[in-house]
Amino acid sequence: MMIQFRRAAACAAAVLAAVSVTLSGAAAPGQAPQTPVPAPSPADLISRPPTLQYTEKTLDNGLRVILHEDHSTPIVHVELWYHVGSKDEKAGRTGFAHLFEHMMFKGSKNVEPDQHPSWLTSIGGQTNATTNEDATVYWQTVPSQYLPLVLWLEADRMASLRVDESIFRNEREVVKEERRMRIDNPPFGRLSEIIYQQVFTTHPYRFQTIGSMEDLQAASIGDVRDFYRTYYVPNNATIVLAGDFDAAEAMAMIEKYLGRVPRGRDVPRDIPAEPVQRDERRVTLEESWPLPAVVVAHRVPADGDPDAYPMHIAAKILSDGQSSRIYKRLVYDDRVAMAAFGDAKIIEDPNLFTAIAVVQPGRAPEAATAALIAELERMRREPVTAAELDRAKRQFARDYILGRETVQQKAGVLAHAAVIHDDLGTADGEFELFMRVTAEDVQRVARKYFAPETRNVITVMPRGTSGNGGGR
Repeated sequence: MMIQFRRAAACAAAVLAAVSVTLSGAAAPGQAPQTPVPAPSPADLISRPPTLQYTEKTLDNGLRVILHEDHSTPIVHVELWYHVGSKDEKAGRTGFAHLFEHMMFKGSKNVEPDQHPSWLTSIGGQTNATTNEDATVYWQTVPSQYLPLVLWLEADRMASLRVDESIFRNEREVVKEERRMRIDNPPFGRLSEIIYQQVFTTHPYRFQTIGSMEDLQAASIGDVRDFYRTYYVPNNATIVLAGDFDAAEAMAMIEKYLGRVPRGRDVPRDIPAEPVQRDERRVTLEESWPLPAVVVAHRVPADGDPDAYPMHIAAKILSDGQSSRIYKRLVYDDRVAMAAFGDAKIIEDPNLFTAIAVVQPGRAPEAATAALIAELERMRREPVTAAELDRAKRQFARDYILGRETVQQKAGVLAHAAVIHDDLGTADGEFELFMRVTAEDVQRVARKYFAPETRNVITVMPRGTSGNGGGR
């Protein structure tokens, strides 16, 4: 564990505080009264991680460049973030961002299909990609002398990706099979899809990143090419380098390779906002699952919103691990659930906090629903305890520090700050924001976001058992 405690200072301060309390401020004979020394707050005992040093520049073609030198090991990590995810897709044309995660490895003007990862593997490097609702990320970690190769490969596929019919059809089948494996076939695999279809009515967060089978099948090569020309352009991209390089030399290489890629057209950002929910919604559905599942969902603020920091803390206290309130209440105390958990999905636009329970055989789904709602209401009515708040802050400090040990993690932190927050200062500034969260802050956001009128209750019954298989 990387969290460092200032043990000597903390012990000394605690002893002084205890003595002050015990003596009630009384002074020894012949001495002036002493001012009581306050005990340090738990946040004061958590060491702040070192700040990330970086340089940045935006090229003439709109590409944003961020460089972080780290000479601890002779490697360099490169992340290229395209600001496009499933929220940029339209109804009837979902799954394109994830499809391009696959397509981008299938060759460009000067690179054959799958040659990009093959080359990097042959030199001892690694490469992969990931897609989410807000961004698509391509990354590679290589020995530092191969940085020119990585930049040339990224420039070549940004400028001249092969988007031909045969590659498109093949990768579409790969994505469809991935959907079968991850979503359609596993028990409870469709739960997330069901939740978002029921809660969101307008915002494209209602689409799952992997896309629907129908939309994937209906997609045409023309649709795919237009998506590429719109979003995979330098003015919609941010490249972050972290590792063993000279910043001036690296910037010159980026200018040489990626700076020559023509600027694309302005990227559309016409994403419809989700209407305000003013009344509780309840729905019962059926799926071919072995046990009932119940969900209580509320909207939560966007990443970077001031309310997001206490909401993160609230979610951790409610649902992080077997000692969390939701797990303890539903699994240990009431024994109404085989599993109970939650998640605050705090991303670029307002998303959801979901509390979920898989109902214990022989117990009523209504009992699990009532227990989930009771825990959210309890957080609205009562401040969290000092011990719960301290534990949550220490967990965040641990995750924060351990999440920036490697050059890959450091690059990801900087890229997230740049792309999602559009503010590199948040790469380091959020630590203090988390440490300053109070119990009053947690209760305030719970009252605001867990209000009964914003509640969504979804009950998913095994097929043939509910007598009501319809949705809203």
